[in-house]
Amino acid sequence: MKLRDLEALLPVSKRVGQNQEDIDILHIEMDSRTVSPGTLFFCVPGYTVDGHDFATQAVENGASALVVDRELDVNVPMILVPNVRRAMAQLATHFYDNPSKHLRMIGVTGTNGKTSVTHFLDQLLTELGAKTGLIGTMYAKYVGKEVATSNTTPESLVLQRTLRDMCKEGVETVAMEVSSHALELGRSHGTSFEVAVFTNLSQDHLDYHETMNDYAHAKSLLFSQLGNTFDRHRQPKAVINNDDAYAGKMIASTAAPVLTYGLGEADFQAIDVRLTPSKTSFTLLAKGQKYKVETHLPGKFSISNILATIVASYALGYELEQIVKIVPSLRGVPGRFEPVITEAPVHTIVDYAHTPDSLQNVLETARDLTSKRVIAVVGCGGDRDKTKRPLMARIAEDLADKVYVTSDNPRTEDPQAILDDMIVGLSKDNHEVIEDRELAIKTAIAHAEPEDVILIAGKGHETYQEIGKVKYPFDDRKVAYDALKEWK
Repeated sequence: MKLRDLEALLPVSKRVGQNQEDIDILHIEMDSRTVSPGTLFFCVPGYTVDGHDFATQAVENGASALVVDRELDVNVPMILVPNVRRAMAQLATHFYDNPSKHLRMIGVTGTNGKTSVTHFLDQLLTELGAKTGLIGTMYAKYVGKEVATSNTTPESLVLQRTLRDMCKEGVETVAMEVSSHALELGRSHGTSFEVAVFTNLSQDHLDYHETMNDYAHAKSLLFSQLGNTFDRHRQPKAVINNDDAYAGKMIASTAAPVLTYGLGEADFQAIDVRLTPSKTSFTLLAKGQKYKVETHLPGKFSISNILATIVASYALGYELEQIVKIVPSLRGVPGRFEPVITEAPVHTIVDYAHTPDSLQNVLETARDLTSKRVIAVVGCGGDRDKTKRPLMARIAEDLADKVYVTSDNPRTEDPQAILDDMIVGLSKDNHEVIEDRELAIKTAIAHAEPEDVILIAGKGHETYQEIGKVKYPFDDRKVAYDALKEWK
């Protein structure tokens, strides 16, 4: 592909530096370490690192041209643009042959539930005969491969490359988590969604979005952009959780047909809900018909996630009778209300809950599992929304009988400063502060009594603890398992 052809795709750009007319672009990259001869390198500004600082290294590694937002002293042509990240999304989509156009894309956005819903969709659609792919917080997964991801939604270049690879492997349908950051920064720009799902909105990421209105607006971009390109073969649809206070904003944002779901009034409504520690059941009222739905997944939040999965699958054209039959076989997601199984009579659960709303949901579900005590091990991440810290501590204090306040991923913040922010929300004497997360988990388990439920919240599936800028090996599940083996 010629550089001039890529440059012509950008509405606002200017060629600077060496003005070579005909350059073949064989690769595109945003990491200077992966550059090879024939590469177009994008100098993407980040929060802590600026790609322009690595332009020289990219050129030394063989970059044939750069995309920049300011002129640099290098001996290769540069395409000067107002926003490198958005230019990258446009060019990556074209370079990889607009792969989402060849796929049935389901985008799932919301504060909580994205990972569960995308995993449930992946399982359910596979059972329905589709060849599926999944992109999200944990990994990109398709045809037996699992590729690590660094963001909930990858940068556009990585995303389009991944979708291209999925096309090559014969993938037909992709369930993808779409974060508010990705929508605001344009990472998903150029990706064509057939179905967009809204799960819920509660406090998170206010370090970035500043206000809940800004946060809601970022989420709504998925729906306002839905169906902006005409495709006579596909009618995009929006799937909205009508129980959520922000449902109206999402509905108002889109011109696409809307399907609502919820435990309250909705197009697809769960009624006759029955919750037990081992089973959840409800009746799905939809299209004037009733369908019995059963799942082994616990809690009301699981009902909402199951509803989203059912309705998104229906929006793709599958029959409700087919969908409902598969729901009982859906498996839980690693790190999402995941039990740690040993012979100890202490029920220990690991969950990714890292927002006030998700913590409340899992603690309420934990309460339903026992007539004994609920014990919570809770921390908050560093370099993230500080305003939710006292809220999470207060929720833990109110809903658990005993709380161990501990470190999560402090990142570049002082762990004690994070704990101090959390402690502000505490007013009872049922808590203990133990900064060392491993010690906090071990202490909670050592002091547990038979039939107590211990909830270890915040990190879920993660296999590391991020301290400073280093990720040290750490797995809540392994720490808990080892402690349970020693329980007496």
